[in-house]
Amino acid sequence: MKNIVRIFAAVAVLSSLTLSAAYAGNDERRGTAGASELLINPWARNTGWGGVNVANVHGLEAMFSNVAGLSFVKDIEVAYSNTMLYGGRNGLSSGASINTFGIGVRIFDRGVAGVYIMSMGFGELDITKYDSPEAGTNGTFSPSYMNINVAYAHSFTNTIHGAVTFKVVTESTDNVSASGLGIDAGIQYVTGENDELKFGISLKNWGPTIKFGGTGLSLQMVNTAGNNFTVETRAAEMQLPTCLNIGLSYDFFLPSLDQRLTVAAAFTSNAFLRDNYTLGLEYSMLNLFQVRCGYILQSGMWTNDRATAMNGICAGASVDVPLSKNEESNLGLTIDYSYQSALPMRGTHSIGASFRF
Repeated sequence: MKNIVRIFAAVAVLSSLTLSAAYAGNDERRGTAGASELLINPWARNTGWGGVNVANVHGLEAMFSNVAGLSFVKDIEVAYSNTMLYGGRNGLSSGASINTFGIGVRIFDRGVAGVYIMSMGFGELDITKYDSPEAGTNGTFSPSYMNINVAYAHSFTNTIHGAVTFKVVTESTDNVSASGLGIDAGIQYVTGENDELKFGISLKNWGPTIKFGGTGLSLQMVNTAGNNFTVETRAAEMQLPTCLNIGLSYDFFLPSLDQRLTVAAAFTSNAFLRDNYTLGLEYSMLNLFQVRCGYILQSGMWTNDRATAMNGICAGASVDVPLSKNEESNLGLTIDYSYQSALPMRGTHSIGASFRF
């Protein structure tokens, strides 16, 4: 047991040092990655404490922060979540929203397969041109982002769980699009008399470069001789926003009313952004009601050099509703809500539901 813990600790430290040495703190790389939507957590339960639950996330929603938690799906789980990004239609980014749907199914005694689709839209945006830059004179367009994730999780023992995700990423407008492939991988380790101590590590968004193409990158021009010709702009290749997550959590149990208090911490080493440090708490009562909060720390977040909006305080709550009187039945419904601050823009609200049977 001690040897396993040492191995996990060594892997975590070496991975963190390797990724940090290669990328972290290099402000010249900020904003150069593509498909940055892959860093936005779409699940309401997870975002309620800033995605700090890398070590103890369970179920279908684990496919974002640490896919190894997918191995805790008992039979079948179906989930949906809607996120109104930065205030949604009433915010600074009008109409920006994320819809996410997924399903996880236990297919072997120790194996679970999962699929989820994340779709991001921005509403109707005005088309502007170099010769007619006024809004409202050239019509509108609707950009859309989508990624499809397919995962398999396996419980090697009762304490060690691992998984891998394969994803397809697409970004498109009417005449320009980009697509690519990526891989996530994660491990969770559980120990303690009541499984109260948990450790997790996940590598996200590793894969080949992507770049845009389409007729929108070409321009019709006329030379001095009056001949028409087409000029095509070559888009630069972009890397996926690779990141490494390391998390630790500990559960404190109180026998009365089945109370539980979970303390969690996580570190995210971003290849193309500044590193994040997250702290979180979750309180559960009767296994029916949970409240949680978290705080995401990033250097420069209190200054004009703030790199991202998704920092600071976050909070959320969940209600679990059993749908069977049989105590051994897994049939149930969970409703989740979360709020994330996003200064200087309006906060992000997420609401979701999952059904287990």
